[in-house]
Amino acid sequence: MAENVHPLWATPAPNALGDTPEDIPTLTEFLPAEGKATGASMLVLPGGGYGHLASHEGEGYARWLTANGIAAYVLKYRLGPRGYRHPTMLLDAARGLRMVRHLGRDQHRDVHRVGVIGSSAGGHLASTLVTHFDAGQADAADPVDSESSRPDLGILCYPVITMSGAFTHQGSKANLLGEHPSEELVKLLSNELQVTAETPPCFLWHTSDDPVVPVENSLAFGKALHAAGVRFDLHIFEHGRHGLGLGTPTDPAPPWADLCLYWLRKYKFVA
Repeated sequence: MAENVHPLWATPAPNALGDTPEDIPTLTEFLPAEGKATGASMLVLPGGGYGHLASHEGEGYARWLTANGIAAYVLKYRLGPRGYRHPTMLLDAARGLRMVRHLGRDQHRDVHRVGVIGSSAGGHLASTLVTHFDAGQADAADPVDSESSRPDLGILCYPVITMSGAFTHQGSKANLLGEHPSEELVKLLSNELQVTAETPPCFLWHTSDDPVVPVENSLAFGKALHAAGVRFDLHIFEHGRHGLGLGTPTDPAPPWADLCLYWLRKYKFVA
């Protein structure tokens, strides 16, 4: 059950275009049942092409995570149709990760077990966060800003990764970068080009026949992780529509969730 909704900033958010709910990024907190918590936390980034937020990839994932002992925080980040472009979405995600870490200190969780999970365009935002993070400002007046925005691991579900070439998702690209982005901006947000040895371990999954976001996105990111010496799990399933999430009884997803829990145990996110 959702317990609290936390605005990311007490004052208007950076780059705010107004004061409607669409202009106010928030974190919705979901906590495990008493006695079940593992001490780990996860920032949840729903997909939706940077045009809307898919609830089954937000609250749906949060409830799965809390059932497995992980505190989950669903980010409502700002979106393209309202007029927002990069770097606003990354500002929201980085601030969200910092806040999850800060709340973890207050709630006696392990600040070194804070991950991020994102699907589709939310997977692009998660891949941006694992490649475009910083250590925080040690002398910041706001204690949240002193926290690192580096996730300790990333889970990328059928993610948009590249912003260039035939394999990008054009709707996500337009909502994130606008209609005529510079080559430099396209390269900066093509996250297969931004992986370094400092990128945290990642779990990726995709279906080989995804008709919306080509599987080449996950393959390219996996190849970049391997080249940089970053640990990763990559699972390509033969069949499944885009946006499956955890699936439903009538439209089941491949068994990625069980494989992910197996992987998370290695990093002590799951008991």
